[in-house]
Amino acid sequence: MGELRDMLEEAGYEDVRTLLQSGNVVVETTKGTDAVARDVEQRIAQRFGMDVDVVARTPSELEDVVGGAPLAGRATDPKRHFVVFLSKTPSAAALETLEREDFSPDEFAARGREVFAWCPEGMRNSRLMRELGGSKLAPVTTTRNFATVTKLLEMVR
Repeated sequence: MGELRDMLEEAGYEDVRTLLQSGNVVVETTKGTDAVARDVEQRIAQRFGMDVDVVARTPSELEDVVGGAPLAGRATDPKRHFVVFLSKTPSAAALETLEREDFSPDEFAARGREVFAWCPEGMRNSRLMRELGGSKLAPVTTTRNFATVTKLLEMVR
């Protein structure tokens, strides 16, 4: 993570901070989220020789994710409450296909470019999380638990 921080600082990003060894980075920039994601992907490939998909969000988008979490009333454990960040808004057809499935006891709700999931028994054996992690909803997806998402929000504030 230290090398990643250094690389992003060398690239001109400001106030670069990482969250533990989680692969999460907070930067200050005037670039849009899509431009940041593509730039970071390219730099990681060039510097480390790794193809890594990147999804980026602005501070206000993170505020909206945390403040508008549709399952927050039922999701009592932030380590079992997940946000699947998507590179684009999923199609209505893809969401309808998922909504027809019974993933009990897990449940999900989609809002824009995020899908929120509550997995009271964890994600390890969750059929829902396997479905959400695939590329059916968007070309790039990445999942974080709500504890991590709220830590990232604290970092950008």
